Amino acid sequence: MNLNDAVSYAVSGPVIRSVGVRKDVRFYKSETYASYWFLSLHSFLGKRGDSYDRFLIRVREMYESINIVFQVLSNLTNSRNAVTDSKTSQVDFFSFFDFLYKTKKNQLNKKTKYTSMEGLIQHFKKYSEGIKVPKGFAYAAVEAPKGEFGVALLSDGTSKPYRCKIRTPAYHHMHIMPRMLQGHYMADLVTVLGSQDIVFGDVDR
Repeated sequence: MNLNDAVSYAVSGPVIRSVGVRKDVRFYKSETYASYWFLSLHSFLGKRGDSYDRFLIRVREMYESINIVFQVLSNLTNSRNAVTDSKTSQVDFFSFFDFLYKTKKNQLNKKTKYTSMEGLIQHFKKYSEGIKVPKGFAYAAVEAPKGEFGVALLSDGTSKPYRCKIRTPAYHHMHIMPRMLQGHYMADLVTVLGSQDIVFGDVDR
């Protein structure tokens, strides 16, 4: 792997898409999540890879986020309940907000959990000891607004992870700053840094 391949592997989000590389975790078949395959989704690319291209990509992604929200709400509120009332012979429409209210109400109803001493003990052990995860390594990533955000867990078979590594895009984007600033003035550093949208709390850790 040469330097360009290493940079393209580490860099993600609007920073890598501004140079024309179509890298988006939401379109990976191996990493698909949140039912993005059932939505009309677009990923925007740039041509020059400069700060203005990254600005345009972020503005377009804000409009795309609103489009995704409208699609999800329309699909949820237009769904129908499969159970038909035999008296009225009408299909009850399924409201997503009613579903959230009923689910939250059932979760807050303590009578459904504490009906027996055995259930109370199991509930106490689950929240005090935790869930024992099988031994092995697992990595999962999502497409955050700033880039690929992933979590790597290494388990030793206990309820606590042996090692946890959080992969944030800000730390990787800082590595390409020297190459991005070649041939620019010192005043351009503010614009380049702002177009990458780096969180220094991620870099400091």
